[in-house]
Amino acid sequence: MSHALDVDSVLREVRQVRAEGLVRIRALGLPCLRHAAAARAVAVTDAWPVEVENLLRAAVARLGGGELQQAAELTLGLAPGMRDRPAADRRRLAAKVYHLSVDRFRKHQEEVVLAQIAEQVCWLAGTHGGSGGNSGELLVPRLRHRTLPMLTLHVHPVELLRDIDVVVSPSNTHLGLPGMYKASVAAALRRAGALRDAAGDVVDDPVHEELAAWRAAHGVARRPVLPGTVAPTGPGALAAQNIRRIYHAAVAVPRPGTNDYDVTPQDVAAAARRVLELMRRESEEGPPLRSVCFPLLGAGRGGLDPAASAGALWAALAAEPAPGRPDVHLVVHRPLVADVVVSVLEGA
Repeated sequence: MSHALDVDSVLREVRQVRAEGLVRIRALGLPCLRHAAAARAVAVTDAWPVEVENLLRAAVARLGGGELQQAAELTLGLAPGMRDRPAADRRRLAAKVYHLSVDRFRKHQEEVVLAQIAEQVCWLAGTHGGSGGNSGELLVPRLRHRTLPMLTLHVHPVELLRDIDVVVSPSNTHLGLPGMYKASVAAALRRAGALRDAAGDVVDDPVHEELAAWRAAHGVARRPVLPGTVAPTGPGALAAQNIRRIYHAAVAVPRPGTNDYDVTPQDVAAAARRVLELMRRESEEGPPLRSVCFPLLGAGRGGLDPAASAGALWAALAAEPAPGRPDVHLVVHRPLVADVVVSVLEGA
C-alpha cells in the first residue's frame, strides 16, 4: 500500500527547518521529510538529519537557478557559510535577493519560496517511492511490515507507529529520558510526544514530566530502580496517532565512571514480562490494552547484540499464555537489523 505525501504537511515541516535551522534538525520531528529522505538515502544510518538536509538540497537544486533558488538557499541556510546563521539573518539576506523589506518578504515571497521547496520535495519522493513514475501519484516510502508467528515486524522509525495501544521505550535504571536531540528510541518518543505551537516550538514535554512524577511517587527520584522495572506514562502528542501508553523499560545499568551500560538478556526478558503484566493490570482498571510494540531493548546504546535482544523478547512472549497474549509488534529502524530479527525468530 502506498502513502500519499501531503504537500501542506511537508510545507509545515519546511517552515520548521527555516525557523530552527539545519543545525537543529535532529530536535525536530519532521516525519514527512524523514519519510521522503529515507527513500533517497544510499545507506541506512542513524544520521537522518543529513539525509533530510540532502533531500532539501536536492529540492532546492531543482528550482532552476535565479532569484528563487538563491533565496531558497539563503532561507534554509543551504548557502555556503549559512547553516548556523540565525533565522532573522537568513530572512534578511533572502529579502535582499528580491530587493524587498524583511516584513514584505516574510508576508509574501518567503511563503512562495517555501511552497516551491515543498513541491519539489514531493516530486522527489514520488520518483523514488516505488510507483514506477507512471501514475503521477506523490509517494513517500512504504512502511515495511512483515507478519511473523506471534508478532508483526515494522521496519521504520519508532515515532511513525500508529494504532498501537502501548509502545515500549528503552531506559536506563535511573529512568531518565535523553534529550530530544539525541538519536535513540527513547529520545524519538519524547520528541514525538512533545506538544508544539504553530511555529513548531515545544511548549510542553508531557512524557518527560509524567515519568519524573512517577519516579517521585515511587520514591526513586534520586536513586536507580531495579533492572526490569517498567514505568507507564501517557503518550503526549502521540495520542493523535492512536498511541495510548508509553511503557519505559529499565534495562540498561550505567557502568560507573563511564558513558557505557551493561544490559543482560535476562533483564530484557524480565522487562518484557513486566510489560505484559502491567498491560493486564491497567486493562482491569480501564479500557483494555490489546496491542504492544517493543523495540530491541538494550540493542542501542546498551550495546546488547540485536540477536540476543530479539531472543530474550521472544522467550518472554512465547511463555505468555495464548488466550491472554496481546497483539505483539516489534519495531526496528534498519533493514539489516530486521534481517537478524527474522533469522532469530524463524530459528526459534
